[in-house]
Amino acid sequence: MEYSLIFHNLYAFWSSPVKKKLILLSIMFLIWVYMLYSCVGYCSTMPSLVVESYRGKETGSAVGKRTESSRTDLVSRLLAKPQPWEDIESDYEEPSIRTAASRDLLNNELDSDRAEDWDEMHGEHQRAPEPSAMSSFSNGSGSKKLPQAIIIGVKKGGTRALLEFLRVHPDIRAVGAEPHFFDRNYDNGLQWYRELMPKTLEGQITMEKTPSYFVTREAPARISAMSRNTKLIVVVRDPVTRAISDYTQTLSKKPDIPSFESLTFKNRTTGLIDTSWSAIQIGIYAKHLDNWLQYFPMEQILFVSGERLISDPAGELGRVQDFLGLKRIITDKHFYFNQTKGFPCLKKAEGSSKPHCLGKTKGRTHPNIDPEVVQRLRDFYRPFNMKFYQMTGHNFGWD
Repeated sequence: MEYSLIFHNLYAFWSSPVKKKLILLSIMFLIWVYMLYSCVGYCSTMPSLVVESYRGKETGSAVGKRTESSRTDLVSRLLAKPQPWEDIESDYEEPSIRTAASRDLLNNELDSDRAEDWDEMHGEHQRAPEPSAMSSFSNGSGSKKLPQAIIIGVKKGGTRALLEFLRVHPDIRAVGAEPHFFDRNYDNGLQWYRELMPKTLEGQITMEKTPSYFVTREAPARISAMSRNTKLIVVVRDPVTRAISDYTQTLSKKPDIPSFESLTFKNRTTGLIDTSWSAIQIGIYAKHLDNWLQYFPMEQILFVSGERLISDPAGELGRVQDFLGLKRIITDKHFYFNQTKGFPCLKKAEGSSKPHCLGKTKGRTHPNIDPEVVQRLRDFYRPFNMKFYQMTGHNFGWD
């Protein structure tokens, strides 16, 4: 009788329309609270917040005026390590590798780069494909980790395209904006750097990209001090084309700068190249790579061809996925070639209703450069390219 009475009361309770609605509303409320919690966790990783944090730090202190006095003895010893370099016969005059505190020849070039990064992250059609609903839920949990892989260079080589393509992979979580931790913000500390990172689950890789690391003398020692196991990716491109692209970007921001030809030469009559100009100096890849090899073995550095990233994006992405120890999920089916822009774009990615192309700041038309100037630059870079091919064991076909 007691059991019968209990079941009778439960049936009477459930059969009441008002009480039934209350139970359903309670269940819906609990589901809504869970979704809100998950979305808050995901939104905390969105690039816009990273950029706001980054900009706030930049306004609080002058960029580039960093001191090494507060670093640990380990890093001090690393920075003091000699930098051997095998001389190359050329009319090359030895420039100092850019330090974290130095300025480019064009006064506001760093600000121009930052504005470009901001435009890329916030342009009308420039947002990366949104993650799927499941990945949004999963990233409500997880934890923020220091990056296990970093795209360290080079500027105007195709680093933004590579990062956006990689973000399609479900096992890669990346910061959208460039943190510039190892060159401009190192004094903020590793905890500050970690907070910029998105949350990841077990088995996911945290990544960031800052192309100026490759040409910053202190960056290799600093990254090594964080973790000697960090995997490094460098997107390289024909240094002559890269220099013209670099100039084109600056020209779009500052139309009154001198001509490419006048910036290229110290003396046009003698044909002496001005290697103090950052657009020229960045392309001396062998010189910068030698600095990195003091702290990282070659097997921890992957060189991606900027040219093949355009002609065969799936092939280059396959190499990157192998290097990171990931399953080859990003394939030909993810890309189509945009004839107008002249480079590949992503098809509809998971969680996105539209194709995704890089924004208007990418694929600018280059100005016409005197062929004699172009040839002089090719002659200048040739010995350095040959040295770079020898160091990497790969001929990139720029000559």
